[in-house]
Amino acid sequence: MSQPRSRGWAALRHLTVPALALAVVAALPITSQSEPAPATDPAAALKPVAVSYGTPLGRTAKGNFLSYNDFHGAIDPPGGSGATVNGTPAGGVEYLATWLKKLRAEAAAEGRTTTTVGAGDLIGATPLVSAAFHDEPTIELMDQVGLQISSVGNHEFDEGVDELIRLNKGGCHPVDGCQDGDGFAGAKFTYLAANTIDKKTGLPILPPVDLRFVNGVPVGFVGLTLEDTPSIVNPAGIASVKFTDEVETANKWGGLLKLFGVKALVLLVHEGGMQSAPPTTPGISDCANFSGPIVPIVAGLRPEFGLVVSGHTHRFYSCSLPNSSGAQTVVTSAGNNGQLITDIDYTLDRRTGRFAEITARNVIVENGVRNADGTWQQSGGVFVRNPDLVDPAAKALADKYRTAVAPIANRVVGRISADIVRDARPNGESPLGDVIADAQLAYTRGDGAQIALMNPGGVRASLAYSASAGGEAPGEVTYGESFSVQPFNNLVVTQTFTGAQLKDVLEQQFVGFNGQTTQRILQVSAGFAYSYDTTAPVGSRVSGITLDGTPIDPAASYRVTTNDFLANGGDGFTTLKAGTGRTTAPGFDVDALVSYLGAGEPVAPGPANRITKLG
Repeated sequence: MSQPRSRGWAALRHLTVPALALAVVAALPITSQSEPAPATDPAAALKPVAVSYGTPLGRTAKGNFLSYNDFHGAIDPPGGSGATVNGTPAGGVEYLATWLKKLRAEAAAEGRTTTTVGAGDLIGATPLVSAAFHDEPTIELMDQVGLQISSVGNHEFDEGVDELIRLNKGGCHPVDGCQDGDGFAGAKFTYLAANTIDKKTGLPILPPVDLRFVNGVPVGFVGLTLEDTPSIVNPAGIASVKFTDEVETANKWGGLLKLFGVKALVLLVHEGGMQSAPPTTPGISDCANFSGPIVPIVAGLRPEFGLVVSGHTHRFYSCSLPNSSGAQTVVTSAGNNGQLITDIDYTLDRRTGRFAEITARNVIVENGVRNADGTWQQSGGVFVRNPDLVDPAAKALADKYRTAVAPIANRVVGRISADIVRDARPNGESPLGDVIADAQLAYTRGDGAQIALMNPGGVRASLAYSASAGGEAPGEVTYGESFSVQPFNNLVVTQTFTGAQLKDVLEQQFVGFNGQTTQRILQVSAGFAYSYDTTAPVGSRVSGITLDGTPIDPAASYRVTTNDFLANGGDGFTTLKAGTGRTTAPGFDVDALVSYLGAGEPVAPGPANRITKLG
């Protein structure tokens, strides 16, 4: 049984806070839908977290949540090194739809009401099949697969607040129109943005809460993104809003829901944690040495928050962590790219309205065909997809956009000599990061560029030497593959900095310098080199900065290329806003990469040795 969202936020937002809560509680009807019969689940034994809140005082109601996060428009199954989860080929929207239906059917067979929820970054940093249409395909497919509620994430703001509102409400793009020719109705699922506040009105830009009834018992949802969103989103698109504290906001709206009788609360939050190392077999859910921003967030939550569905870190886990009362809150994440679904069963105490028990496990969205020996079939280095696991309706909608974008996506633009991976070496540098920096330097030599710097978070996928579904030969790179590496359509800008300013930029990579809270090692172009020591005092961690073997002169001027995200102070690199003589290259950052890949001989992986880590 599932329930549609309330579409009445535009009217409700003008009510007083108590009236708003009462209206939200009263507004949601209940409907039901049939689901297909359950199938065998290879991960059925994985129930790594189970929390009991004591013996129910009355009768119970049974429910089920299915959740995922950080989908990032992964309509096609991921390829290359990201094609598998613990060796199992996984992902692809037509397979996600099938596994969601199967898990809903299993829940229904147990008398459980299912609600399908997300924790942000459904869109943004998406492959060309979605990005070419301003992520309208992903929104339509999320409706198709049965998503009901999701928080926003930082990537929902990649094209700015106004574009997020359009994707939620519907209507054609203000510049490109409705490119597929049949209009755009907007999201049918509920986007929640409790801590994204309009600076003029003081109100959330989208609903802060939602409510569902499970056999008559209310369950409330609060949705928000990380407070630190402004530091990782292009500032130009979010100037009209502010992002408030996660704990304060969740407790505010949770307390309001409790005031009106809702005592079972779920937080959908685009912030997360991680294990000390990626889990190994069979642990697609274990939480060894768990840490990260989600830990103090959960520690500050009201005890009514029995479940936190998290995201952002692209890790998968299901744990229990202590909340403000010392009781345990179940905390989950399903990795990214639609390769996992978190299957969460719960029981509600009808008398108290509270959670009585919650269990959670992560289920792989398997998409492959097994050989007789248990290995996975491959053809030309690509996993063979299982047609029996394809959802026809989701595939038909996805194929509409695949067909439309294929002439652009499958165009061969260059060649590589081997896999070029985005994974960072111990020094923080990656082979693909080097290549992108080199590409941007070559692209802006005409503007006098001497150095190029690339933010690691902007490198979204590796380049695989093997052939892909586009049909190109091994070593050939298509435009679609290039776009998957750099999907943000950032501008490429060149500015002048003194050597002293350049050193400040490099010092700002590390926690503690000018308020930096996260270490982010910039990728650097050929000829530029330096060393760093994280054990040295803040502001004195970088040494030996050279350009073509010559030490950087603090008083001299240098032309430095970055994308406009960095140039506008993104990722906390505020010093990069201080450049002078700013020029903008034609096209976007992906055009620089495409130009470089097609310029001559096959491009080799970058050496990833331009930065030296001393400690």
